[in-house]
Amino acid sequence: MFRKSVISFILVGVIVIAGGAAVSAQSAPVTGTVELQKADGTREPVAGALIEVYRVDIKAGFPSAKTSKKGEFSFAGLPLGATFVFSISAPNTSPTIRPGVKAGQERILISMSPGDGSKYTEEEVRKGATAKPKTGGGEPAELTADQKKAQAEYETQKKAVEDKNKKASQTNEIVTASLKAGNEAFGAKNYDLAIAKYDEGIAADPDYVGSAPIFHNNRGTALMSRGVDTYNKSVKAADVSEKVAGLGKTKADFAEASNGYVKSWNILKNAPAADIADRANYEATRLGSLNGSIATFQMAVRTEQVDTATIEAAKILIPEYLTLEADAAKKAQASLAFADLYRVVGDSENAIAAYKKILESSPNDLDALAGAGLSLVNLGYIEIENAKATNDKALTEDGKQKLQEGSNLLGKYAGAAPDTHKYKADAVALIDTLKKEQNVTPQKVTTTKAATVKKKP
Repeated sequence: MFRKSVISFILVGVIVIAGGAAVSAQSAPVTGTVELQKADGTREPVAGALIEVYRVDIKAGFPSAKTSKKGEFSFAGLPLGATFVFSISAPNTSPTIRPGVKAGQERILISMSPGDGSKYTEEEVRKGATAKPKTGGGEPAELTADQKKAQAEYETQKKAVEDKNKKASQTNEIVTASLKAGNEAFGAKNYDLAIAKYDEGIAADPDYVGSAPIFHNNRGTALMSRGVDTYNKSVKAADVSEKVAGLGKTKADFAEASNGYVKSWNILKNAPAADIADRANYEATRLGSLNGSIATFQMAVRTEQVDTATIEAAKILIPEYLTLEADAAKKAQASLAFADLYRVVGDSENAIAAYKKILESSPNDLDALAGAGLSLVNLGYIEIENAKATNDKALTEDGKQKLQEGSNLLGKYAGAAPDTHKYKADAVALIDTLKKEQNVTPQKVTTTKAATVKKKP
């Protein structure tokens, strides 16, 4: 059996503390379209329609808005839990109201009829605006057969719109309740309940950019926090089987969190422009998905509980993070996490390639020097062991070259790192072992590109 890893860095007995990631949110957008239903049954968007907003659970108003040329309107953030009524008016139309509006409702369709362009007073709106629409004329003329047909079609369409809006309202109620309950459970550190509530929110509208990514991000934070709690309990367990089972659960939670961040990112990345009601909130959610994933990757490395699914997520999200993040120090930490993930699972080839990429721009990076050195030594031992089975002299020589290069990098690292650095004692011990067992002594490092290892696809 060939050794998979030369040195183990399991943090047995070390209590890991998860960072207090924020859980969102206290407001949500409301969007929709205003259309005019004409006498002939055709419909057209109403540009410049005035939408006045009144809060009905308490007597308060909200800034009004006007529709665009396409009849679209958007309110960036209405308070969650509040109920509003919209009063809509426009030239040459009859005023109308839309009651029961709540934060988070989007793609609302409001229909208007021709009229004199008047509007309701606040008192009329609050009473329900039951007065008949003003037409500016006497009694309406008898409808023709074509007009009656158009009117029937309109009523059918109106019913479909009402049903759609009712369903959207019910979905919004589920989303709002799930978010509130999930956030409260998270604050109480009841991570199982928080995850269950976030699952409910995702299921209510799994592909909608206005809610699903927030739930995936919050769920990822809860999963990582639960994983850390499980880890901290597991490393203290006296029973070996209990410890192994707990570490397995930790690894699974980190992997599931990572996968959720990928889902969040894909929804955001593929969202139609028309569905992005608030660009600022959209960008904040995008950044939240990437920041959350990086925190999860780093915690998986720190606890050494890395699943292949976590690495697959890192392949997708870390390059996106490096493109979006402007802070050089944060980018360096993300790149290091990528390399460390490979090292933890024993994928020395990809680990070496990732560490060397860091060393190309930062040749004195202590963590990259140590990681590359350890991975090269590990791979060198594996190649030498494999060569014994096949009597492959070329492979033996390649393995020795990797041991030498690894020793060189570890020597540079050990010479520069303080005694308190996390890999210092292991590096010094491994250098001594290489001297005694392999007659390999560190040489001065002049380049980080020797014995290049091809990265696996």
